[in-house]
Amino acid sequence: MSDETGHGVTQLLLAWGEGDQDALAQLTTLVYAELHRLAKRYMGHERPGHTLQTTALVNEAYLRLVDSSCVRWQNRAHFFAVAAQLMRRILVDFARNRKYQKRGGNLNRVTLDDALGLASEPGADIVALDDALQELAKIDPRKAKVVELRFFGGLSVEETAEVLAVSADTVGRYWNTAKAWLRRELQRH
Repeated sequence: MSDETGHGVTQLLLAWGEGDQDALAQLTTLVYAELHRLAKRYMGHERPGHTLQTTALVNEAYLRLVDSSCVRWQNRAHFFAVAAQLMRRILVDFARNRKYQKRGGNLNRVTLDDALGLASEPGADIVALDDALQELAKIDPRKAKVVELRFFGGLSVEETAEVLAVSADTVGRYWNTAKAWLRRELQRH
């Protein structure tokens, strides 16, 4: 998404937050493709034949985003961070429900993404990754948030720094520490 489009998204989010329903319609047009890209990335980590389709994930997340009109949107990065968090919750809930229904059947497998600088890892199921991330959040919420924004949200270091109001160097340090902690935690299980 270009800087100009990103700025337009930010302006529309602010207008929508102030009650402008026309802004919501315009926003939908601008963000749908990006939400679909994000959902496709998530679904790429899921097992083949997953019954939840990319479009269904986008639609479910979008409905929840639209329903969260009480959120005070800061900017485009904040919007996509919330969208990523919602998609993660939808997939984890889906996986937990499936596990419950199958009484311990195979869980969805995800690998930590090499494109974000993670070393090649054996597959870790999304539920275990979510559990580990929740544990990290108890110890260090900011590092957990960095992982959520970078890995799940697909935000750049700079966008993550903007959302968290810290420097890009701080994001880099948090990212590296969090990856090492998660890697250790996932290997223990």
